[in-house]
Amino acid sequence: MDYSLLQVLWFILVGVLLIGYAILDGFDLGIGALMPFLANGEKEQRILLNAVGPVWDGNEVWLLTGGGAIFAAFPHVYATIFSGFYIALMLVLLALIFRAASMEFYAHDEPNRKIWSFAFSLGSFLPALLFGVALGNVITGLPLDATNWEYSGKTIGLLGIPALDRFIYLLRPFPLVIGLVGLAAILSQGATYAMLKTEGSMKDKAQSVAGKIWIAYVALLAVAAVLAQFCLENASGKVLSWVALVITIGALVALKLFISKGSELSAFLASSVAFLGLWGMVGGYLFPNLVINNLKGGENITIVNASSSQLTLTVMLIIALIGVPIMLGYTIYAYRIFKGKTILTD
Repeated sequence: MDYSLLQVLWFILVGVLLIGYAILDGFDLGIGALMPFLANGEKEQRILLNAVGPVWDGNEVWLLTGGGAIFAAFPHVYATIFSGFYIALMLVLLALIFRAASMEFYAHDEPNRKIWSFAFSLGSFLPALLFGVALGNVITGLPLDATNWEYSGKTIGLLGIPALDRFIYLLRPFPLVIGLVGLAAILSQGATYAMLKTEGSMKDKAQSVAGKIWIAYVALLAVAAVLAQFCLENASGKVLSWVALVITIGALVALKLFISKGSELSAFLASSVAFLGLWGMVGGYLFPNLVINNLKGGENITIVNASSSQLTLTVMLIIALIGVPIMLGYTIYAYRIFKGKTILTD
């Protein structure tokens, strides 16, 4: 297969894996972050935990696969991002570890359930925010060394501690707004999934929360769209991003309608399509770049200059064509097995 075509295919495949993770793990991150607002007392907390318990670990396989795909197909991107975002990614990793552990301890350590409930919520909130902030930095641009694309952080001198200065630099206004948009999308996934998996007063509460999140979601997206015209180079000239924006707006309009009607499955699907549209805007803006270099005269990391060899991409594509359908099949099977409302029997 042609080398340039392989590079494009891997750009798309990595995007598919990250979108799959965002949509699937998005709802259980959202439920965790929203647990204090959705659950009153241990019974309702258990219902929410049981709603995500059978599927959350399978959802995170998409993140592991996406990270592995980046490492195999675009190793320079993997090296730049994982070293440059070191503190942020360590925070995410610790949050995910505490989140997973809290679910187990919640079930077996009854006297300390308030602590583990808090750990579950915090461990869900931090990744939900920081993933979006990281993505915002990728599209806004990073100061990358001209020789090896290492995140230099030379434009920062706030604290005099390089590691902390680099972390603070990631919290620039526009990436932070992108992070809040991503957080709103994840909370929307969580609230609509809670509508889908609960009933009675819990569903009504989730429906009310979903409506409030929708308002914040639309407002943040509008702010991000305006700021993008000033913070991103040639943002208005990216046709694919405009197409994705139209899809996102259409999905958000449908989401509002379905939330108002209490159409739980339709609301969750509309929220998922809106999330898909957000990723489409990012991919449409970046392509063929993978990481923007904001140093004057610096070279961006692209699918051309950062990809593995043609042989590696070919072999990995064969593996992906076998592995991804298996992973997708398992995901569909798991959701079919655990479909329906979550009801406590004890």
